[in-house]
Amino acid sequence: MARALQKLSDVLVKSAKLKPGRHSDGGGLYLNVTPTGSKSWLFMWTVGRKRREMGLGPYPALSLAKARVKAGEAREAVAEGRDPIAEKAKEDEPTFAECVEKFLGSMEGQWRNDKHRAQWRMTLGDAYCKPISSKRVSQIGTDELLRVLSPIWNEKNETASRIRGRIERVLDFAKAKGWREGENPALWRGHLKSLLPARQKLQRGHHAAMDYGGMPAFMACLREADGTAARALEFAILNASRSGEVLGARWDEIDDHAKTWTIPKERMKAGRAHVVPLSDAALSILTCMKEVAVGDYVFPGAKPKRPLSNMAMTAVMRRLKLGHLTVHGFRSTFRDWCGDKTTFPRDVAEMALAHRVGNATEQAYRRADALEKRRRLLVAWSKFLESKASGNVITLTRKANG
Repeated sequence: MARALQKLSDVLVKSAKLKPGRHSDGGGLYLNVTPTGSKSWLFMWTVGRKRREMGLGPYPALSLAKARVKAGEAREAVAEGRDPIAEKAKEDEPTFAECVEKFLGSMEGQWRNDKHRAQWRMTLGDAYCKPISSKRVSQIGTDELLRVLSPIWNEKNETASRIRGRIERVLDFAKAKGWREGENPALWRGHLKSLLPARQKLQRGHHAAMDYGGMPAFMACLREADGTAARALEFAILNASRSGEVLGARWDEIDDHAKTWTIPKERMKAGRAHVVPLSDAALSILTCMKEVAVGDYVFPGAKPKRPLSNMAMTAVMRRLKLGHLTVHGFRSTFRDWCGDKTTFPRDVAEMALAHRVGNATEQAYRRADALEKRRRLLVAWSKFLESKASGNVITLTRKANG
């Protein structure tokens, strides 16, 4: 019996190699591993023919040893005819707003920066979630979720989608704490997907983007523009990078021999390092910037030891009479070009944008050969950007410079 009750070990529980699913420790205690790799403890038992389950808490906040203690207490309650869930619910059930604070507190050590934490608090607060803020977490169902999401789903679909995902995380946390049972009403697949329009059928977010047909003419104008900000914008477009990634670029991130630029995880939206294979066009920009280098930053600002400001590249767009477009929108332009004009696999395009593709196992498998595939893609992109523009695009560019 002792062996049957202790099937797991600390080493196994800590392992990142555990497959998604429920892993039994015996006696009704399970370690639940999600497809994203997060882990939590469950206690499961049957009453008659009905199987019941109770969240004990997330791992590693709740260790294996502590989970076994909690499971033992729950087994004792079941043996005596008591309901472990009802007993656990005696702890005051929080409102959604209170649960948000508890969840954010539990995630304190995982935030990349204060801005990220503030975004979660704002989107889960009264700005968007007021209809459910005062409700107990066990009372939040599909109707309550739709009251939050429906008013903004069409006009702010990117924001609404993020809010849905964040609410899902909070309600999963509430279930793990024993404050609610059953399916999560914020689930997309198999639930809200059937009630709300698919995102790809909605208009692209709020980042206005240029049609890729106008890019060669635009790049010709951009190459004629003087200044560090213009070179930074050109570099961002060539690499399909985000503004913050380019503005913070340092010389020690550039490997001239390997022709790569390694962006540290602290500057990446996904929180993991990203290696960018550099085309000859991107390398030529770096060669120009080296001639005027004054510090650690590839694209230095006016103040010593500081990069360009966040508005520098936007200012270039305004000088070119394209202030109605956004710098971030060029990533959408790149993605549309990949899908419409090339035969590169979707996964390669998504990885070039530093988007997550597949689960952790698939990502590890792809990492070995994705670099050269992405290099070929970015080389093709740079050649397209240098191609001759069509007559109607030249007219558009002239109007922009007028």
